[in-house]
Amino acid sequence: MSDTPRNKPTLGKLSLKRGADAEASDTAKLEERLHKVLAQAGLGSRRALEQRIADGLVKVNGEVAQTGMSIKSGDRVELDGKTFVASALSEPARVLIYNKPEGEVTTREDPEGRPTIFDALPRLKGARWIAVGRLDINTTGLLMFTTDGELANRQMHPSNEMDREYAVRVRGEVDEEMIERLKAGVVLEDGPARFTDIKEAPGGEGFNHWYHCVVMEGRNREVRRLWESQGLVVSRLKRVRFGPVFLTSDLTMGRWREMGQREVDILSAEVGLTPIALPG
Repeated sequence: MSDTPRNKPTLGKLSLKRGADAEASDTAKLEERLHKVLAQAGLGSRRALEQRIADGLVKVNGEVAQTGMSIKSGDRVELDGKTFVASALSEPARVLIYNKPEGEVTTREDPEGRPTIFDALPRLKGARWIAVGRLDINTTGLLMFTTDGELANRQMHPSNEMDREYAVRVRGEVDEEMIERLKAGVVLEDGPARFTDIKEAPGGEGFNHWYHCVVMEGRNREVRRLWESQGLVVSRLKRVRFGPVFLTSDLTMGRWREMGQREVDILSAEVGLTPIALPG
């Protein structure tokens, strides 16, 4: 769908290939910390994975892994009943922007047989798409996917303060006091939350009003719950921006496009990653 140039892989990174019989295609014996390689594969945050290693839940070459250990290309890693083989990255890191329609769930497989966000994405060989955050089944708009687990984790980590902007249609009477309360902060069942910005947008009629609002976290149904705390009903919700990435009008619902080199460089810089080109 996209002919834009891809970002080049980072020098010296290990990735994980799924399958007990997978082969490590590289000849150089690269070596990296286990928890970093697991995070790069999109299996969790570094901190959470370090804890899983400490709890004895990860094996390397059939032995229980130790905290702080390193692995090299060709090593076999077992986690959650799945086996992976460590291998040097041989494909460029890729990032997709997807315009999610209503009715898709943010999971790889759904026991109820509903369509998932991964169904429309291009197939990969020796890698997998990692979703950057989530949108609930009734929320539409911007979702990003990457083959780089470190990039995904950094975008989602609160310390990098990647703001999320939503277009929301609310039903009910909205006054300035409500707006100020939502910006100052209200207490939800999982703790305090607030919008860092709220602006009225054109459109809507009667008791339906459109707003653009910004949150700094990706908590479950946070935008909906904030408005509902004021006795209002969210009838439409669409994410239009994630950090420096905007959902543009040319990307229609249910379609994706691949980021170009400059876009990925900007996104990487936002979270403190500097792409390093392979020689040659």
